[in-house]
Amino acid sequence: MKTERAFWDTSAIIPLCVLQETTVSARKANRIFTVKVVWWGTAVEVRSSLARLKRTGELEAPGFDVALHKWLQMNKRGHEIKPSQRLLDIAAELPDQFALKALDAFQLAAALAWCGERPRKRPFVCADKRLGDAAERAGFDVVSLV
Repeated sequence: MKTERAFWDTSAIIPLCVLQETTVSARKANRIFTVKVVWWGTAVEVRSSLARLKRTGELEAPGFDVALHKWLQMNKRGHEIKPSQRLLDIAAELPDQFALKALDAFQLAAALAWCGERPRKRPFVCADKRLGDAAERAGFDVVSLV
């Protein structure tokens, strides 16, 4: 199980880059699910999160550089779900179905696209309760970091 693939929500990636409350849980999941599947917007979400932490003083410039380097190394080894019309169609239905915000709908749609819309026994690593609950209702095996 050392190289098992899992869909990783951005909320689960940030604690691998920056020390947070969920870092221990994220590292444990990282040892099991070493191949990260992410949606095409994850790079923007990660950069936005790291920039916010820097702006608020929770992360200083050297820490930002280290965190960004960690993300870039992770991203090189991962698998990115590219945008498609089908992904957009799936995402458009999810806010009504699961009360999701737009970016969370894209994340879940990308996870569904990754598994051919057959989420049974597919891991979804997440530190966001609302998105994790939606992923579980959609049929994923959610690995919650919270």
